[in-house]
Amino acid sequence: MDRRGFLRTGAAGLALPSAFRAMAEQAADQPVKRVGVIGPGWYGKIDVLRLLQVAPVEVVSLCDVDKRMVEEAAQIVSERQPSKKKPRTYGDYREMLKEKDLDVVLVASPDHWHALHAIGAMEAGADVYCQKPISHDVAEGLAMLKAARKHGRVVQIGTQRRSTPHLIEARDDIVKAGKLGKVAFAECYCYYHMSGSGAPDAPPPDYLDWETYVGPAPMRAFNPSIHPRGWRGYSEFSNGIVGDMCIHMLDTVRWMLDLGAAKSVSSIGGRVMSPPGPVDIADTQAATFAFDGVDVVWQHRTWGSSPDPKYPWGATLYGDKGTLKLSVNGYDFIPNDGPPVHRDVTMELEQYPVDKAEKDLERHVAPAVRYHMLDFLSAIANRGKPVADIEQGYISTTACILANLSRKLGRSIAWDAENHTVVGDDEARALLKQPYRSPWVHPADA
Repeated sequence: MDRRGFLRTGAAGLALPSAFRAMAEQAADQPVKRVGVIGPGWYGKIDVLRLLQVAPVEVVSLCDVDKRMVEEAAQIVSERQPSKKKPRTYGDYREMLKEKDLDVVLVASPDHWHALHAIGAMEAGADVYCQKPISHDVAEGLAMLKAARKHGRVVQIGTQRRSTPHLIEARDDIVKAGKLGKVAFAECYCYYHMSGSGAPDAPPPDYLDWETYVGPAPMRAFNPSIHPRGWRGYSEFSNGIVGDMCIHMLDTVRWMLDLGAAKSVSSIGGRVMSPPGPVDIADTQAATFAFDGVDVVWQHRTWGSSPDPKYPWGATLYGDKGTLKLSVNGYDFIPNDGPPVHRDVTMELEQYPVDKAEKDLERHVAPAVRYHMLDFLSAIANRGKPVADIEQGYISTTACILANLSRKLGRSIAWDAENHTVVGDDEARALLKQPYRSPWVHPADA
């Protein structure tokens, strides 16, 4: 099928909002991109299958340390992509990148692998779509930003709230239109029950390369609650809930209000209610991010109930003319004077019926991922910056990592964004870069 034919008859069709239609047409006019995926598990599959829905790409390579997972993904991709070809599969990302035939690489591995995977892809000549948070420590994130600029690569971060249609509407029609007035305070929050205790350690399954899974992180025994999808409960591999859920909403607030880097971060919390076990991330945390003229507060509890059942995960902007509540499922604008405004997410299930039955798909997020992919492809075509450029990912990720460091140290951390360092705190500054397990080399030292 020719590229214009794909646009006319494929899933992309007329489902796209007008703001993204030109991007889809531009993608259809570009040479077919050869795509590889590192980490085609849960979100790796969500990302690449949404990409296949909006652009005539060819997925040629998949890499994962789980043999069963990579083979399952290869089968699904072969069924979905127009060529019906089954991608090559790898257990070592370095072998995949040696092929040097990839235009685009999607990185959806655990947090502690993002830097090595993304930088390796950039060095191999690929543009990169990387899941958030961009890194496991601040020095990794800075190395990723420097690599993107050095190699001239387009890097889109998976903070897809920036491409969510109803949130774009809220930003343009309410915030930018001045209907909120002056905003000096915002809240981000998550009250999902996400922190368990884990199971007893056990030998890894024979289909999982545990040594490579751990990679540069400190070696620990395998635990069945880690893989698949449970690694965010372990600080060796993740930045916890603040790196998973806070970053989305903090980044949304930053984007809505055109905020730069936080000047200081303070945080408290810990494992307050969870039973003993190997999971070690906080089940309760509060943080304050101080920006120029705006304070943003984050809080989460993985126990109890949400103060607003409609908004168990979201952000609220407080202005002198009204209040704006935001989530992946919609928004509510409550002006001081006049009628409230409500919008629900549009999930596009009629336009994309395959979404209805796709296993583990977050259906409310699917449209945002599609449009985020189109923005990414448009930036590639124009060699410009996407809406969630690596620099924005670095800023939001750094703030979240600093929150975890503040909680660990029990004090506020002042941040010098221009020099990428902590002010007046040698102990905190030393924690910006975590040691790598041999033989892996931290990208800041490469």
